[in-house]
Amino acid sequence: MKWLLVVIAAAFEVGWATGLKYANDTLTWTLTAIAVFISFWVLLKAATLLPTSTAYAVFAGLGTVGTVIVDIVFFNASINIWMILFVVLLLVGIIGLKTVTGEASERRGHA
Repeated sequence: MKWLLVVIAAAFEVGWATGLKYANDTLTWTLTAIAVFISFWVLLKAATLLPTSTAYAVFAGLGTVGTVIVDIVFFNASINIWMILFVVLLLVGIIGLKTVTGEASERRGHA
């Protein structure tokens, strides 16, 4: 449940980050603002259950990866081997943070 909150917050981050670039009328700006609010509200909830630094790092990383994927899939952004390499590296870091955070919590008896 804790990590699901971070994933939900990151999904809304992808929405508002995309909205910042492509919003061009009142409706899309309103939806972008709502996505910002929901994203940070859910992140705050996750930060009460997880170490704040880890929750934020995973949130930002997932948001970045999601935004890159949305740009490539929906907006035909250019892609190269370096971009793929660094996105994969970012995902490895996110998985690593989640893994070591879970292990540390279990050792302290807070899992």
